[in-house]
Amino acid sequence: MTKTSWSRCSKLALACLVVLVTAAAPAAAVSVGENDVPSDAQVGSKVTASVTLDELYKNPQLESWTLAGSTELEDVTWTVTYYDQTGAKVGQESFDGQNFSGASVVADDGTSEVEVSVSGTAPEVESYAYDPAQSFTVLSLEQTRSGGSTNAIDSWSARHFTEESQSARNALDEAQAAVADSGSEEAQNTFEKAVSAFESGNSFGLATELAGDAQSQARQAQQSSQTKQMAIYAAGGLLALGAVVGGVFYWRSQQTGYDKLG
Repeated sequence: MTKTSWSRCSKLALACLVVLVTAAAPAAAVSVGENDVPSDAQVGSKVTASVTLDELYKNPQLESWTLAGSTELEDVTWTVTYYDQTGAKVGQESFDGQNFSGASVVADDGTSEVEVSVSGTAPEVESYAYDPAQSFTVLSLEQTRSGGSTNAIDSWSARHFTEESQSARNALDEAQAAVADSGSEEAQNTFEKAVSAFESGNSFGLATELAGDAQSQARQAQQSSQTKQMAIYAAGGLLALGAVVGGVFYWRSQQTGYDKLG
């Protein structure tokens, strides 16, 4: 094969590779700017979150598309506000319910940024988990293009809890640190029982009690370990002292014997 033919084949192969990589790469969504989403919420409390979207027409290149959202909050109200390049509001829409769709984002309208705000009530916890903690979706956003294809923009979650579950979690957190430092198998077993009680969802009092037991066992194990260590140090010190005293007596006995000979 000539050098020219090889060069053409190489270019063709490279072009095919670029096409394949481009086709396999997932479609990007719009850019997410600022967001104000809580990291946790007590069950039944009012929750408000907001997200700002920018670079609306770059990823992918579009002149218009529609925005959709979903949440696990209850008694939900959505507000979608449109801003131009100067930051002036050019439009606003409101939706009710855990899902909304059809919010139009159009370049010809002068829209440069979109702020999505959702407000609702934190839902009940269906299943408790210690690590990672149970969570719910505060909001999830999607971009829908003409023809029906959809890109996920992003999703935000938060931990939800009750007063009782939070108290039990605090006890577990304190116990976990103590157990990890102690290296006690007994304390670790008790801690695992506490976690199981917590994750059952109806034994937070027992979980708190067992977490306290695990912490006590961990402290006792640490104290025992420190006592043993001190005993070892003390024994070593006595041995060293005995060696010194013995050496002194031996030296003196040698000196005495030398004097007698003299």
